Amino acid sequence: MADFTETAVAPPGKQPEQQVEDATGQQPRSVRVVLTALLIAMMLAMLDNMIVGTAMPTIVGELGGLEHLSWVVTAYTLATAASTPIWGKLGDMYGRKGVFMTSIVLFLIGSALSGMAQDMGQLIGFRAIQGLGAGGLMVGVMAIIGDLIPPRERGKYQGMIAGVMALAMIAGPLVGGTITDHWGWRWSFYINLPLGVVALIAISAVLHLPKKRVEGRIDYLGAGLLTVGITSIVLVTTWGGSEYAWGSARIMELISIGVAALVGFLFVQTRAAAPIVPLHIFRSLNFTLMSVIGFITGFVMFGAVLFLPLYQQSVQGASATNSGLLLLPMLGAMLVVSMIAGRVTTNSGKYKVFPVVGSILMTVGLFLLAQMDTDTTRLTSGLYMAVLGAGMGCLMQITMLVAQNSVEMKDMGVASSSTTLFRTLGSSFGVAIMGALFNHRVQDVMAERAGALGSKMTEQSAQLDAASLAKLPAVAREAYQHAVSSGTHSAFQLGAIVAIVAVVASVFVKEVPLKGAGPGKPAEAVDGDAAGA
Repeated sequence: MADFTETAVAPPGKQPEQQVEDATGQQPRSVRVVLTALLIAMMLAMLDNMIVGTAMPTIVGELGGLEHLSWVVTAYTLATAASTPIWGKLGDMYGRKGVFMTSIVLFLIGSALSGMAQDMGQLIGFRAIQGLGAGGLMVGVMAIIGDLIPPRERGKYQGMIAGVMALAMIAGPLVGGTITDHWGWRWSFYINLPLGVVALIAISAVLHLPKKRVEGRIDYLGAGLLTVGITSIVLVTTWGGSEYAWGSARIMELISIGVAALVGFLFVQTRAAAPIVPLHIFRSLNFTLMSVIGFITGFVMFGAVLFLPLYQQSVQGASATNSGLLLLPMLGAMLVVSMIAGRVTTNSGKYKVFPVVGSILMTVGLFLLAQMDTDTTRLTSGLYMAVLGAGMGCLMQITMLVAQNSVEMKDMGVASSSTTLFRTLGSSFGVAIMGALFNHRVQDVMAERAGALGSKMTEQSAQLDAASLAKLPAVAREAYQHAVSSGTHSAFQLGAIVAIVAVVASVFVKEVPLKGAGPGKPAEAVDGDAAGA
């Protein structure tokens, strides 16, 4: 366990709660500095895609290469997902501080190079470098917090983490649009540099973790197989139904390669001396259940972030300028509930109620959102979003907290990276599957209501921007509004069905005592209990 003071490592036997707070219950100044730096790093990873997404039309206008546009996002996503487990393992083996700072530096190098890109090919390559660094940012933040703060105390910081996530989703489009309009699209990447340097300086000066080095070679074969498997999965979910038909030879090839690579990876992990993902962590029932719930939360959340603004703009006539603000009811509820859940968990040490209540609220919220039609008011849809947000607020940080509490300290990095990876893969599947269902339904309804004109309008894309929508004849515009409403209904209905799995999983979560027993009580070592939960 690490010491929070600025000069020394905690002496053996010092209790976690003594490190987190002083006698007055206040955090030492160094704790606040470290946490601020960690949250800045997490903000970099979360904010980047949303800022860049707003700048993409301008980037294409200057660099050309419209046919490769999707790869600007895909390269970043692939590199992030594939590198996530590797960063976690490297942190466990060689110490988290150095590995985390390396990921920040790599992210900043990728950001600087992306800002200097002269054509679309360069931008795609530099975005991949940026994504490799981003893979270590989220994992590093979660694992370092897991090292520094006992699970019993960690709930206090859930609101801060949820706040950063909500701020990134709301502010991303606003910041991206403002930067692009006033400074140019290159500053969408350069803006990362001053923030990253601040985080690096603070972490270098204040974060003091015990130096460690675990003997053993890196499992290069396992890392390679996992990278191939994850890459294949993400490409299938990205290309399926858009670049290639779901039943096409290319998609079938990717599925076969992905399955073979992952089966090979599991086989290698049973024999590797230092496996990238030690399979023994899945012997913990709680850890496995949190992985399932995290996957479903990612599936639902990113599907909602994609389709709710589209529905509000196309059907309810909301402005696209402040698209992040359209999600405020959902993100606000998520933030408030996450803060309450964290405080209750810290004070009581109880947490099972939150996965159960959260998964139920998430399912109910999705069911309510599936009832929206062309006559649904913004107030009504806002209330439905708040129910979904409250459910996700119960789940977002609790899943990481329980997962980390279910493993030994030596596996903190791989536990954090595995949980993050499952949520990332869930988001990929959610966007792909819900998107395919949405597009199919929109095209069917357009063909029914607007005939050949409707089919022609949506043959390239089922999503029309505000400018294209305004140019449509009244009959076609009304048909498109009904089509989007119907597509949204189908997407959220699927989400509600999938979310039922999270309800079932949450019922089986065991209430294992959180390590770090709280003020006035001895911090019991419950590693053995947690591992067997």
